[in-house]
Amino acid sequence: MSADDRRNERAEVRRSSPTGPRVVPPRQTQPRGAQPPAAPARRTDAAHYPHGAFKPSFWSVAIFVLLLSGVGIRAYWDLSRPDAWDYWRETHVSASMTSTVIPSADIDGSGHGRRTLAISGEIGKASASWFRDRLDEARLSAGDAILLSSDGGKLNQAAIMGETIRARGLVTAVGMADASGRIRASSCASACVLVYAGGKTRYGIHGSMLGVHRFTTPIPMDDPVAETQRTQGMVLGYMTKMGVSSTIVEAMSQTSEIRWLSPKQALAMNLVTTPVNPP
Repeated sequence: MSADDRRNERAEVRRSSPTGPRVVPPRQTQPRGAQPPAAPARRTDAAHYPHGAFKPSFWSVAIFVLLLSGVGIRAYWDLSRPDAWDYWRETHVSASMTSTVIPSADIDGSGHGRRTLAISGEIGKASASWFRDRLDEARLSAGDAILLSSDGGKLNQAAIMGETIRARGLVTAVGMADASGRIRASSCASACVLVYAGGKTRYGIHGSMLGVHRFTTPIPMDDPVAETQRTQGMVLGYMTKMGVSSTIVEAMSQTSEIRWLSPKQALAMNLVTTPVNPP
């Protein structure tokens, strides 16, 4: 048998027979060092997206618009409330109060200084939040001092500031100080007195003044008398909690103008707990 006949015979063995078993042809081996065939490139042309670029469905657009309008309506109502713009301005643009940290101020005249946060200016609509931030930055400890110089401002903010002072165990005094910690007299009137009352110990700096008056609201009320009584009740409850005599509320209710308390009166009301004699 010739070589061609033998090759034809082997080819017939590999060929599938309609009635015989299927014979699998031998695997083709890849030459050594040859690179595997590359995968077909992913189509990125327009034919891959028969309808052009991706388009959001109607419902996804509708839901997005509803969410956006909900946020916008909420922001509108928040900013349309009374004093909302003033609160936003004081929080994000310019605070109505200023502060200075004094490393060592001789508050009680003992010659031993203590860390002090001096604050001054009008008590605004966001002053309580501003005050907490300044306290955290100043890193005051219990027994450290808050030095006040203010003509007053928002009553509710002042009460929150006073509560914060009491919760942290700080003392208060009315005055101003230079960078060396030297104290000079100043004044604290109206709502500032509530901040001062928050001190665990309330020092009376010689020459400094405390002023009180009747609190009123600038917003028209259906029953202003009832609103005045409610405010007086709130002030009375706050002062009683801080250990101040109820006679301070009587002094407030007697006049709408500032009434400056004498050192003797402030001491009798327990508004001042520790007078500081001049050096």
